[in-house]
Amino acid sequence: MDKQITMPKVMKMITAIGILVTLVTMIIYQNNNSSIFLTLAITFGTITYHFGMRLLIGWLVMILMKNKADYTKQWYQLHSWEKAFYKKIKIKRWKNKMPTYRPQDFSPKEHSWHEIAQTMCQSEVGHELIIGFSFLPIIASKWFGAFGVFVITSVISVGFDLIFVMMQRYNRDRIQRLIR
Repeated sequence: MDKQITMPKVMKMITAIGILVTLVTMIIYQNNNSSIFLTLAITFGTITYHFGMRLLIGWLVMILMKNKADYTKQWYQLHSWEKAFYKKIKIKRWKNKMPTYRPQDFSPKEHSWHEIAQTMCQSEVGHELIIGFSFLPIIASKWFGAFGVFVITSVISVGFDLIFVMMQRYNRDRIQRLIR
């Protein structure tokens, strides 16, 4: 029996626990009207949203794109300033320390470089969509207040996903050179 903890398991577990804790803190808040439980419900609800939204978008992008993106399209090509930017932020040093949701999808032992480049495009699109949806919780500040908190969590979320977009673009450029 495989007991390995994978990124999909971790993300699904965090989402499930987040839903449970959000519901419990909401119920406690409704029963005793203590503001700390409202704060906890909002906090866990926002965290749950960010994890659940990532899972949903990843699943939808996988279903719709089926790892068949055309990596030669303009959208997926590096801009002239990107190579210098990636060198300046030393992406080569830290990119391999970041987690990968399904490492087997990027394995040259299991897939051709062509397939990996397609998967990288799909992954990039997923992270770009997540960036857009990361700002959605800000709307909740209309009902709950704490506008700054919602903005901060959204900006942190966006920054996290931008890292993955940059990694996909940086690595795909290198893989496209291998393919050529």
